Amino acid sequence: MHAHPKAPAPPAALSVHAVPSVLISEVGPRDGLQSVQAVMPTAHKLAWIDALHASGLREIEVGSFVPARTLPQMADVAEVVRHATALPGWTVMALVPNLRGAVAALEAGVHKLTVPVSASEAHSLANVRRSRAEMVAVVREIVALRDATAPGVPVEIGMSTAFGCTLQGAVAEDEVVWLAEQLVAAGADEIGLSDTTGMANPLQVRRLFQRVRAAIGDKTGSAHLHNTRGLGLANCLAAYDVGVRTFDASLGGLGGCPYAPGASGNVVTEDLVFMFEAMGVDTGVDLEHLIAARAPLRAGLPDEPLYGMVPDAGVPAGFRDLRRL
Repeated sequence: MHAHPKAPAPPAALSVHAVPSVLISEVGPRDGLQSVQAVMPTAHKLAWIDALHASGLREIEVGSFVPARTLPQMADVAEVVRHATALPGWTVMALVPNLRGAVAALEAGVHKLTVPVSASEAHSLANVRRSRAEMVAVVREIVALRDATAPGVPVEIGMSTAFGCTLQGAVAEDEVVWLAEQLVAAGADEIGLSDTTGMANPLQVRRLFQRVRAAIGDKTGSAHLHNTRGLGLANCLAAYDVGVRTFDASLGGLGGCPYAPGASGNVVTEDLVFMFEAMGVDTGVDLEHLIAARAPLRAGLPDEPLYGMVPDAGVPAGFRDLRRL
């Protein structure tokens, strides 16, 4: 006689602690505004940040500490940081390209520093006027400053052009891994990978995040992906499938690097939240409140086009019930 195969055990009940979750990091007030010609009035910017906070976002990049002559959109960044950090329950970040910017950001009270370091040598020279090796030295200086003055503030690297560069072309994955290792050795707490020019595809995203994690472990950070060629959400899903749990996005899809030709279109925060929530992955963000945050953005930049499939089509009926299936 043949024994009957043993019936599979019923699946264990899913506890609330087992529900998968991701962190959505809103970068519109920095990456979004740096790419538009108009200067958003400070009062409108603060109202927009209030609306983003009300949606339940838990991390936001509110600006760049750079000279106002370079990016007049960021002239009020210290005031914006002080306003944002007074709102409870979220992490307020700012981009700092050099030691001077880091000093000003820490004085303003940021919760996290973001340092841009390009994987492409050509983009590094165009964006910050320093080589990659020089930027590793800058990171070492910023980490030393942080250690001496604000030891609780993480230093995160946004590795630009990690998936390709419109100035240089292809960027070798070996160089991305090497640079990530150099930055960790310089003291960086986290290394995020950025598709600055929108050249990435899902297989490339999976492979590169896996390689970087194999090299630097849990210091592998966020996915900053663009939708320039329509692959933004597919690339986010590919990153999620290999363990990435922090995703940068911009309300209305604003964004792009002024120093990388053709680098437009961040992933739309509204669409990204919808995708994850529809999959049953908790973002902590209320989608209706998030879409409502487009109103103060539109008031502050009335001539700037906003993007997003979900805001245009609407949140489907029964969406909240669908999330629980």
